[in-house]
Amino acid sequence: MRLAALSVTAALVAVLSPAPAHAVAAVPPAVARAAEGDVTWTVRTGSNSYGADRSSYSYAVNAGAAATDALVVANHGKAPLTLAVYAADGYTTGEGQLDLLTADKKSVAIGAWVHAGSSAVTVPAGKEASIPFSVDVPANATPGDYVGGIVTSLSQASDQTINVERRLGIKIKLRVGGDLVPGLAVEDFTIDYAGSANPFGTGDATVSYTIRNTGNAVESARQQVSIAGPFGWLRTDAGAVDSPPELLPGESWNVTVPLHDVSPAVVLTATAQLTPLLTDASGSTTSLDPVTATAHVWALPWTLTVLIVVLVGLIVAGVVTSRRRRAARKDREDERVREAVEEALRERSAAP
Repeated sequence: MRLAALSVTAALVAVLSPAPAHAVAAVPPAVARAAEGDVTWTVRTGSNSYGADRSSYSYAVNAGAAATDALVVANHGKAPLTLAVYAADGYTTGEGQLDLLTADKKSVAIGAWVHAGSSAVTVPAGKEASIPFSVDVPANATPGDYVGGIVTSLSQASDQTINVERRLGIKIKLRVGGDLVPGLAVEDFTIDYAGSANPFGTGDATVSYTIRNTGNAVESARQQVSIAGPFGWLRTDAGAVDSPPELLPGESWNVTVPLHDVSPAVVLTATAQLTPLLTDASGSTTSLDPVTATAHVWALPWTLTVLIVVLVGLIVAGVVTSRRRRAARKDREDERVREAVEEALRERSAAP
């Protein structure tokens, strides 16, 4: 089930854990410091050589090496709190938010490489607890970026059929040393055009495509979309196009861009230009070489086209009719000539 996340000092998630198949319910996202009986704890990064007051964890580790850190849990409730602790792989939701696999889903990267000092922690009321953990990167790990998180979880039975799980977690971004090969591809590029009833009016176009992260680095991109007639005439720009979320390696993102007041220039060419954006460990963003894709569509002014077809039809019909009339006149003239010749021959034959 998809998780809903809020950004506080960490990502807060409210989910439903597995329940009987007939149970159907929805749980709204909780908040970091909730009222009595709701989520009453917060999480933050530990203060150490990596820094203090970090919003998330970020590491650069070679394959076969490890990093150690800590998660601090604060109990703001009036009773001791026992929480499960685990790590999970991350993924991008359809809404463009980073989410984490639930505990019942198998993780193969961050979720499998991060090991907490304990699978559960009990925090006294009004107190904090520090949970050490390590990031142990396998020797055969593929170079590149990995994203996941470390999570604290509290399960509560809300009735006889539904078990509600509250989760607070912090993002972990890991870059495994080696060749970093970023790459974005534009796939399934299409364009649709809808003309206007006005023979001299403009129409609307819709450009659609899929961005796929084909490299081994987390990437976003700046996007520019335009459409033009032959030789680049009558160009229309889409204006500001929202950037896709940061895509993990292997992930994809569907893009749909509307364009208005597009001139029906018979053949239209749509162009999408993506400038990949790569963020390093320090937070600096680097622009990479642009990626371009194009598609074509017929864009005829249909009302004017129909008028032209009708006019051409009338002209053709007139030419055919004129030719038939000329042929008929010629046939009649030939018949008169033939009759005159025959008459002359008869008169000659009758002469003494």
